Amino acid sequence: MTREDRIQSGIDSYKDNIFSIEQFLKRIYNFFSDHPELNEGLLPIIHSIKYRLKSEEHLVEKINRKWEMYDGIDSFNIFDVITDIAGVRILHLYQAQFPKIHQEILNQIDEKEWYFFESPKAYTWDPESKAFYQGLNINCEVKDTFYTSIHYIVKPRENSPIKCEIQVRTLFEEIWGEIDHFLNYPNQTQSIACREQLRVLAKLSSTGTRLADSIFLSHEEYEKSG
Repeated sequence: MTREDRIQSGIDSYKDNIFSIEQFLKRIYNFFSDHPELNEGLLPIIHSIKYRLKSEEHLVEKINRKWEMYDGIDSFNIFDVITDIAGVRILHLYQAQFPKIHQEILNQIDEKEWYFFESPKAYTWDPESKAFYQGLNINCEVKDTFYTSIHYIVKPRENSPIKCEIQVRTLFEEIWGEIDHFLNYPNQTQSIACREQLRVLAKLSSTGTRLADSIFLSHEEYEKSG
């Protein structure tokens, strides 16, 4: 079977499962958007939610980028290799809000509403953030690109090939991520200046998140003392 035939078999499998993928994506989006404890109050834990389904064109592009790494991609392995065909991104304001989001995801796993395809993973370059996530028993991986986000890959059933990627990050991290994505996806910028500036922005984003945590902690202490 030629490379083109193998890729087409993967795309055909994607098309055959598109309805089920969309339904699972909506189910996850609705869980977060409707969850009362994550959306209540003047300053809810969830600031905003994004979701998307990877287009056929973008799927083909990603298959080609990962082709050599997996010795080919086709209908037999496409859903195990491309785990972000469906994606939901949860944005929150500061880091101290994250444990509640994490716990609600674990609750869905415990209740067998979702199943993990793999253990949750935090991507971070910041030692303090690494310690924070490891304290929640989340595996950490350091990216030399300064990429920062927490990823969960979940399935609707234990034996289901369908998966959805849940990303959780702060608004500061989202700003960095959007700029980095524009400059480095699908091909990395060749500008040394841009790469260095992105590193500075990553440090500023981390500082901003940490400062936001400090501000809200100070506010809570002030309210209690009053």
